[in-house]
Amino acid sequence: MSRVRSSSRLFTLVVYLVMIFTVAVCLIPLLYMAALSISSPKAIINNEVFLIPKGITFESYAKIFTYPNFFRAYGNTFFYTFAGTAISLALMIVFAYPLSKPRLKGTRGVMKLVIFSMFFSGGLIPNYLLISSLRLTNTRWAMLLPFAINQFNLILLINFFKTIPADLEEAAIIDGLDWMGILLKIILPLSGAALATVGLYTAVFFWNDWFHGLIYLKSSQFPVMLFLRNIVTGTSMVGDAAGAGDKSTIAISIKSAVIVTSTLPIIVLYPFLQRYFVKGVMIGAVKG
Repeated sequence: MSRVRSSSRLFTLVVYLVMIFTVAVCLIPLLYMAALSISSPKAIINNEVFLIPKGITFESYAKIFTYPNFFRAYGNTFFYTFAGTAISLALMIVFAYPLSKPRLKGTRGVMKLVIFSMFFSGGLIPNYLLISSLRLTNTRWAMLLPFAINQFNLILLINFFKTIPADLEEAAIIDGLDWMGILLKIILPLSGAALATVGLYTAVFFWNDWFHGLIYLKSSQFPVMLFLRNIVTGTSMVGDAAGAGDKSTIAISIKSAVIVTSTLPIIVLYPFLQRYFVKGVMIGAVKG
């Protein structure tokens, strides 16, 4: 009995150490970037900055906010994130619900196509030709429609819908509800955890996406990630070309401010969805 207790304590200790290490690996770089972003150039030159800022100054943030169209780019990103998440959830719900019913004919074939497209795609050039032929280039729809359905998130929703007892649907049919009423009044209210999980995955994708904006959009439609990426590239070139310590360290500080500015909204959002996120991932992953 004592051996079992000691083994359990040792296992618990190992788990806590692994968790602490994981948290440190994720948190320390962010704290380091935050400290660099508000530290003075002199402290950065002297390598005095690690987790605690030295000579606190907000010059880097003021520099970013004075860039033309910065707030427009932030507004574009919020639009892409909220609109893209809403469109994606709506399409995946109406796609996943029928596929969760094995009695429907053709569900196996459709699932095979979904899984196949999960591993194989046409590539960048065919996608660009397709989006261009649909006249979506230089429009905001180019950021929303082509990436609305993610196969992994779709499978999570399908597996979650399968966990809902069929007796509830049968009772609703007896009460006079049609299939759309069952979906809206029975299924969706019970699927909050799965929807929050998939919604968070989708929102993070749209928030972080800059590459597709570079290909399909014009400058006035750029998301903030692409806008800030251009700032990072520009400050890096200025710093490297100048060869002066102050200019290069200011560039480092601006890069750090860019990272903090671009990741902070998602970090703030995550704690509010954490309990739904964990539940949704577990249910969607175990039931298959």
